[in-house]
Amino acid sequence: MTGTDEPIEEMLAPYPDLVKKNRKKHLIVKNESAECCPPIEANTRTIPGIISQRGCAYAGCKGVVVGPIKDMITITHGPVGCGYYSWGTRRNKARADDTTPKDKIYSQLCFITDMQEPDIVFGGEKKLAKMIDEVVAMFHPRAINICATCPVGLIGDDINAVAKAAMERHGIQVLAYNCEGYKGVSQSAGHHIANNNLMQNVIGTGTERKPGKHVINILGEYNIGGDGWELERILTECGYTVNSILTGDSSYLDIKNLHMADINLVQCHRSINYIAEMMETKYGIPWLKVNFIGIEATNESLRQLARCFNDKELENQTEIVIARETARVTAVLEQYRKICKGKTAFAFVGGSRSHHYQYLLRDLGMEIVVAGYEFAHRDDYEGRQVIPTIKSDADSKNIPELHLKPDPERYRETHEYLNMTKEEYEALKKDVPLSYYEGMYPNMQPGELMIDDANHHEVEELVAKYKPDLIFSGVRDKYIAHKLGVASKQLHSYDYAGPYAGYSGAINFARDVANALSTPAWKLITPPWEKENNEGSESIA
Repeated sequence: MTGTDEPIEEMLAPYPDLVKKNRKKHLIVKNESAECCPPIEANTRTIPGIISQRGCAYAGCKGVVVGPIKDMITITHGPVGCGYYSWGTRRNKARADDTTPKDKIYSQLCFITDMQEPDIVFGGEKKLAKMIDEVVAMFHPRAINICATCPVGLIGDDINAVAKAAMERHGIQVLAYNCEGYKGVSQSAGHHIANNNLMQNVIGTGTERKPGKHVINILGEYNIGGDGWELERILTECGYTVNSILTGDSSYLDIKNLHMADINLVQCHRSINYIAEMMETKYGIPWLKVNFIGIEATNESLRQLARCFNDKELENQTEIVIARETARVTAVLEQYRKICKGKTAFAFVGGSRSHHYQYLLRDLGMEIVVAGYEFAHRDDYEGRQVIPTIKSDADSKNIPELHLKPDPERYRETHEYLNMTKEEYEALKKDVPLSYYEGMYPNMQPGELMIDDANHHEVEELVAKYKPDLIFSGVRDKYIAHKLGVASKQLHSYDYAGPYAGYSGAINFARDVANALSTPAWKLITPPWEKENNEGSESIA
């Protein structure tokens, strides 16, 4: 890539002038001479008629954040299609433990009121109340989530009143999420709604701290394919006690005690940064943006975390784990690196994944030349320093902001959680990015393209121009790449593979990428642009 806008202009050429003007704001080519990222348009409504890769607010709330909570029954109040769409696609693994036995794990089950036409006409509140009574009688859950879909908001069912009445009848917590699909411009709105509800009604209601000198939470980790378990293994060996993984393999009991930790690690910035911020405001708990995807990235995150506690023994043990694990996987990765080196890739994935996987691919000698998010905000691209400059619009006002104050009984100064003085904490912040995320732009290479909310046309045009060897995508759009004759790896739920996080995950990822690149199937598919060239040559002849 040249670092100019040439590829953007060519791709946008077929659009009407108004659409072209809109979409150009969503694309940035990394300029080596630019000191910071130019403003990028993000978190705005997709242009009607364009085939977007986004999901809805309901998908973000139920499918991403609250659905994986293993001992809570999550009821979808709406048509069966909505429940089916959000069921079983994320591969959020969960296991039984001392506090959550097998008969209390519901995350792989689908509960839905299956609203029909009569329910739309006459209302579905009675049907929802009856279903709550039935699931309590059959499953005896510790708590229940109710997630609303579009028809529920349109007809005006009061799910909050139903939830309140059910709590009084059954004596368990019943949470209602007004996450109708149209509530926001993408699934990001659903993340925010879920974060607010959990913070307001669950977090802070427990009183039990897990034993250990350094107790941590991992936020925005959904245990896809077992990622959370690999991270828990590494962190435990370093000397930490993992209090909760939110929400992968998490329990209602864990979330109640989320505030009983010394620091929050934020893996997926977009889906969970709200809780990290609110916990810092209410309890004073610091948070650190981490990346456990890739060897060098994992090593750096572990070192930054160890420095946060002012504990030399912890830092020494961390270096021992880093040295052992790096030595264990390096030789294996080198074999796959021979296949992957020099190859290029695209990444159109939600959360922080399009950023995180750049590190792991560079470990394999590959480069992501085009990257973007499906539902990001400007700060995910440009860094959190732009948040004060982002103007609120009508869509963002659909989601109430929680204005929290320090808890009079539980709030502690942030530096106290880390066993250091205020002066030591301020010095640490200059070295470790506490309460900060730099965004994806700084990690992009000059000339590489950053794109928000990529659509079907743009993906096809970019593939034709840059001819990547591999495309990382979501659940639906991976098949676009296949039709174009390019290998594709689904990074929302890893297809049937994983884990990909940490050291063991890097080996799994390298194996799958090498297999995708070397499979002979792609040689049997002729991309559309090559067909056109052949047809043109024949006609000239």
